[in-house]
Formats: sequence, C-alpha cells, structure tokens
Amino acid sequence: MRFVIQIAENASCEIKENETALPYTNGPIPKGYMVLIGIAPEDTREIADKMIQKMLGLRIFSDENGKTNLSLSQVDGGLLLVSQFTLYADCRKGNRPSFINAAKPDLAEELYNYIVEECKKKVPLVATGAFGADMRVSFTNVGPFTILLDSNEIVK
Repeated sequence: MRFVIQIAENASCEIKENETALPYTNGPIPKGYMVLIGIAPEDTREIADKMIQKMLGLRIFSDENGKTNLSLSQVDGGLLLVSQFTLYADCRKGNRPSFINAAKPDLAEELYNYIVEECKKKVPLVATGAFGADMRVSFTNVGPFTILLDSNEIVK
C-alpha cells in the first residue's frame, strides 16, 4: 500500500462518475492532507490500519517556531482521500506503464472504502474522490511538503 501525503489548503475533488453524469465536487477541506492511495494485491485491512495510524500520527505541520512538530489533529486538519492505482505503475520497460502491480479493482475498492471509513472515525472532516471515476483534484500544496508512505517500509 502506498500513501502520497501532501500538506494542503483548499483541497477538493471534482468527480464525473461517467460520460453522461454531471460533475460534482467533494470538499473542500480548508487545511489538512490530500492523500493519494495506491493498493497492491497483497494488501489487507491490517496493513491499512497500520498505514492509517502512521499517517495520522505524522507530525509534519509547523508549530509556532516553524518546526515540523504538529499532527493533523493538533491543527484541526481534514483529509481528502483519493484512490490512485497509478502509484503502482511499472515504467521499467518501454514507454507505456504497466499496472500489473496494482490490486484488481474489487480488492482496491474494498480497501479504499475501508480506509475512508476508518479515517472518518478519527478525523472530523474527510472528503473523498470516487473510486474508478474521472476526477480533477485541486489543492494548494503548502511548503511544498510531500511524504510517501509505503507499507513495505512501515509494516513489519
């Protein structure tokens, strides 16, 4: 599992579920994390729990002295959670990425929805993308500050 976490202001996601649907917007979150979530075939709810715990415990917001010392809850931040299978793109051969390292849609959607529901239990403001939809994510990356969490490096 991979989370790309970006400190964000005014994060929102415009979603178009299909060709005939009108787009709608989820969010905005005024301050918090914009998180891209990639799921691999071997991922589980237990791995998701550890990734969520690590993400929510990160102290990457600046305190009154400009030091990265505050967590999401300490700044009353929200989350924008967006599924992103392309985080598992394999670009080693040729010019067209392969996505065979990403989880199949049924597993990925189940785990993405699980992550969203678990985060909603811990964070008051959670906005989402829509799994498999055409999306336009908008936000201001503060800092810029971007962290990559990979379960292969976190879950032991």
